[in-house]
Amino acid sequence: MLWAVVIIPAAAALAAMAPPLRRLRAALLAGGALAHAGAVGWLCLAPPPATAGAWLALDAPGRVILAVTSGLFLVVALYAVGYLRAERPAVRTDIQEGFLFRNEPEGVFVACLLGFLATMSLVCVSSHLGLLWVAIEATTLVSAPLISFHRHHRSLEATWKYLLICSVGIALALLGVFFLAAAAGDGAHGLTLDALLAAAGGMDPTLLKAAFIFLLVGYGTKMGLAPMHTWLPDAHSEAPSLVSALLSGALLNCAFLGLLRGHAVLVAAHLGDFSGELLVLLGLVSMGAAAVFLIRQCDYKRMLAYSSIEHMGILALGVGLGGLAATGAMLHAVNHSLAKGLLFLTAGNLLAIYRTKTIGQVQGVLRRAPVNGALWLAGFFAIAGSPPFGLFISELTILKGAMDGGHWTVAVLYLLLLGMIFVAMARLVLPMAFGEAPQPSQPAREPAWAVAPPLVLGAGALVLGLYVPGPLWNALADAAAAVGVH
Repeated sequence: MLWAVVIIPAAAALAAMAPPLRRLRAALLAGGALAHAGAVGWLCLAPPPATAGAWLALDAPGRVILAVTSGLFLVVALYAVGYLRAERPAVRTDIQEGFLFRNEPEGVFVACLLGFLATMSLVCVSSHLGLLWVAIEATTLVSAPLISFHRHHRSLEATWKYLLICSVGIALALLGVFFLAAAAGDGAHGLTLDALLAAAGGMDPTLLKAAFIFLLVGYGTKMGLAPMHTWLPDAHSEAPSLVSALLSGALLNCAFLGLLRGHAVLVAAHLGDFSGELLVLLGLVSMGAAAVFLIRQCDYKRMLAYSSIEHMGILALGVGLGGLAATGAMLHAVNHSLAKGLLFLTAGNLLAIYRTKTIGQVQGVLRRAPVNGALWLAGFFAIAGSPPFGLFISELTILKGAMDGGHWTVAVLYLLLLGMIFVAMARLVLPMAFGEAPQPSQPAREPAWAVAPPLVLGAGALVLGLYVPGPLWNALADAAAAVGVH
């Protein structure tokens, strides 16, 4: 059954490339996403029994990330159906901003979207660290055409930057896998996670530390941790907004899962302090870098990209601290995916209305497009960690975990950086919502296909701020415990 979450979107991707089925591509995208969500739901309710030495397995962290990925993709797929229908007419050029929208073959775009889902699903169910590496590299290759969809010189530049930097990073992660294999020697038969965890106590600590450093730099590059984050602002800002939602809300979580695997092995080898301190350090550095770049930001999609760097830093920080903070980090991964999906889809709507990504030229959204203005404002409060949204709960949980563990310096720096980022984003987002429009304009059209998906994601972020269901909290706690940090 585990193969189903990979085979379903992969088969739909192949079908989308078939010329006789070109009229069914929208149905293949939506149907494939729905079938995948159904398979994931079945796996979460009735997980298959674990098999010793299996290359595929669904443990607690993988289950959480897989469920988030599938849910977000389903919402984005429904948005994509309307998006592609709107993009299908003749070529349109916005001379002022230089955007070129072509009537690209939908087959390539839909196939790559479904292939992206298949490779991310493979990441989540990979228990063999070599297979995990292959799956994460595959996500890079299959998502690159999605970033360059508009064929503008900026999107092509962002695509090549994404490919080159992430490929270098993933090559370093491969060295980390090699060092893990060398550290294990004959003590672990293969590179399955169960075997590595069982043999961790007898591994060479020097080789294990070297392995984690390479994994941290390699998967940290794909995750967007500073200072390896340089591909992320370009890719997220130049890709179509629905692709940006998947990159930020799903792909970064997959890289995070790769880091969790490496950290779990070091914890089992009683080297958790070493890996945890590195995660805390890079977490704070990422939050600081995001705060600095947000202060003078003038592109609202790049603003959201730097916000993703901040929240990946928070995830690393929470896992590095361990205990309650690690459970808070798992909850934060869920909340961030919901809130960032809401914001990127709304940003796509704003781009379609205003034909610009420049913050200074997008004013008075609440008057011109009231539904999108309300979504934009709600998304800001959600991503900034304001009550009553879910990110407030997860950030507060991480803070409490830091204080319970006696990490007072980390807690103070964490609060200061959160405050700086809140102020920096507020001075950018609030004028967009409430400011005076630069010139008189007609009320914008807000089709249901464009506002319903972000509304669903916003509702999810709100519900998790008011109530975290017991089964979800238990699943998150199990995910933290599986990493060995609870």
